[in-house]
Order: sequence, then C-alpha cells, then structure tokens
Amino acid sequence: MKIFKFGGASVKDAQGVKNVVNVLQTVGYEDTLIVISAMGKTTNALEVVIKNYFDKSNELQASIQEIVKYHNEILLELFPNENHPIFKKVTSFFEELKGFLGRNKSPDYNYVYDQLVSFGELISTTIVSAYLNTVSIENMWLDVREMIKTDANYRDAKVNWEQTQQNIKQNVQKTKLHITQGFLGSDPNNFTTTLGREGSDYTAAIFAYCLNAESVTIWKDVPGVLNADPRYFENAQLLHNISYREAIELAFYGASVIHPKTLQPLQRKEIPLYVKSFINPTDNGTAVAKGTGIEPNIPCFIVKKNQVLISLSSLDFSFIVENNISEIFKLLHDCKMKVDVIQNSAISFSVCVDNKFNNLEKLLSALRSKFKVTHYENVSLYTIRHFTGLAIETLKKDKEILLEQRAEKTIQLVVK
Repeated sequence: MKIFKFGGASVKDAQGVKNVVNVLQTVGYEDTLIVISAMGKTTNALEVVIKNYFDKSNELQASIQEIVKYHNEILLELFPNENHPIFKKVTSFFEELKGFLGRNKSPDYNYVYDQLVSFGELISTTIVSAYLNTVSIENMWLDVREMIKTDANYRDAKVNWEQTQQNIKQNVQKTKLHITQGFLGSDPNNFTTTLGREGSDYTAAIFAYCLNAESVTIWKDVPGVLNADPRYFENAQLLHNISYREAIELAFYGASVIHPKTLQPLQRKEIPLYVKSFINPTDNGTAVAKGTGIEPNIPCFIVKKNQVLISLSSLDFSFIVENNISEIFKLLHDCKMKVDVIQNSAISFSVCVDNKFNNLEKLLSALRSKFKVTHYENVSLYTIRHFTGLAIETLKKDKEILLEQRAEKTIQLVVK
C-alpha cells in the first residue's frame, strides 16, 4: 500500500478539497490509505474554544460558532444539495462537541484538550470522504481511534505498537482506498488521545509500518523539504535527497517539515518518505530514504521561536555534578519541558527549553530553592546543520547572542 498525508493547508477550503481530487487523479490512488489533518487553522480555533471553556468565558459559544460557520461555508460550496447527508453528519459532530462541554466534570486541561481538538480531524475526514464519493472516488472512512491505541498521556500519547498493529491488520483492506484522521488515538478506556502537535505525519508512519507500506507521501504547500523556512530565511533551496539519519537530525533540531517521531518507524522498515507539493504533484519533491547525507550538501537553517533560556549556578560555588544534573533533569521531565540545548561548566548549567505545557513558573520555583537562577523568555534558538563561516556570520549579524554551542556539523545559537 501507499500512504498519503494531507495537512490542514491542503484542505483549508473547498478549492483545497477539490485539489485533493486532482492530486489523486494525477498520481493514482489504488491500494492507498489517506491521512488527513483538521481543515486550515481549525486546531488553533478549537484551542480558543478550550481556553474559553476553562476561563468560563462568555465568548465560548461565539468561538464554537466561528468553527461551525467556517465548515458550513466549505460544505455549501462542495455540496450544492443541502439535503446531502453530510450536513447532518457534521452537525452531529458539533452537537457531540457541545454535549461534551456540557457534561464534562474533569478539570484536567490535557484530557479536555484531546477530547475537543479531535473534532477537527473527525469533521475534515468526514467531509473529504463524502466529497470523494460524490466524484466517484469510492473510499472507506476509518475512525483512527479504533486503530491506534495509546497510553493515557494526553496531548503526547505513546503508541501501544502491538495492539495498534493487530487492529490495523484486521481492519484495513489493502485493495481499497481508505480515509482516516491524523494526530489521534485512544487510550485503554477508549478516551481520545493525541500524538503531539503536528502528529499527523506520525500517524502516516504508524500505518506505513503496520502495513509494510511501499512508501509514505506528505503533500505540502512547499515543493519539498527546504534548507530553511522561507518565512524566516531568504533564498531557501530544495533538498532533493536526505538520508533517514540526516532527516532525524533536522527533525530533532526543529525542522518543521517532518515530525520528529515520523522517521523512526519508517527507518526500521526502510520505507521511503516523499515530501511533495500538492500544487505541482508531478514534481519530484524530496525523497527521504536510506543513503548518505543530503543532496545538495548546503547549510540547513532551523529556527525555534518563543523558547526559554534558563541559567543555573550553585549558591555556594560548589561544582554542578552528576547528582545536581540528574535532579535538574527530573524537574525538567516532571514539568514536561522539551530540552533543546544543554551547556554546562564546573559551577553553571544552562538549558534552552520549549515551555509548551506552560509549566515555567512551577519549574523556576523548584529550581530557585537550590540554585541561583536567571532566565530569558521569548528567545529564539537558531540551528545550522552543515554550517560554513559565511552562514554563521550572516546569522549572527545584528543579534545579541546569549549562548553558542558548536559541534562537528552543527552550531546552535540562542539569541534575544
């Protein structure tokens, strides 16, 4: 089988959904499973709903209605006959969402988050599946929550591979076209979980691994994997070929095109990954497969915004050694901080982290009881793979460097 993944940008409006049909008709869709994200910025909009719910905001209903209106506009353009059953299906999802908000008693933000954001993918796949059927592309809609089983670590759930593989093998008919949701799974009690933000690529890799797929293709609004994000860097260039190892390095440092967890299952079975343009589907794009390095061999620039740099020093000028470092890492783990850079000397320790779970104050409070602490919020972390002197010089220009770390092929700079 082939696995295709279409992200939110590819189905952000009715024209996008029609273009998915164009891509499928151009490249073929026999023996294919398609993973689809929420439409456009729906996940962001659902996060606003969740915030309003917890804040007991009088804007809650309005924020839900915005999402209803957005999807209704897409529906009306795709299905001129308002008696089409898709309208009732989508309405029932929104009724289910409101029903959950009305009866939920759990104060656990992460649990509520996963139950609510999942509606984005459930609705988008239902719409795309129905539209494909109307243009004679017959397909089966799969509820991914019945396929991918996870633990109950909401918002960053870990896959139960054995059970997931069994479910997928039993329920996916290899000769049919299937449509399913990215990003989602379910825990042992059948509550919805999510695999981490941007986890739809990972979903595609999970299915590929379990089905021994021929390939995975991620369809994007860019020509493939670029050596830099064109939103932040000028003259970004297309990388034609990347080895698994190099792609894992780039993903680890924060390259946004490929999700960090996506590559491991593909590498284990040597399943090639293609990143292609849904605007020009016949272009080659980027191939990620077994091989050496990258082609062309040029510097790759990665930036992560809104990071936090924390610098610790001992209160009594004693060394920061193994037992201190182990304690620091336990606190970072307990506060769910993603560590991006570490630097330490005899009496100091610096770490650049991603505060995605908003636990910074809790962490700082714990650290201050044992160390002298300084921290900088809203810093940017720049990484250059395969750096050159010119690349470093260009990046440093007009920036205040707070921390610099250099290895054989990689340099990282934390800047204000």
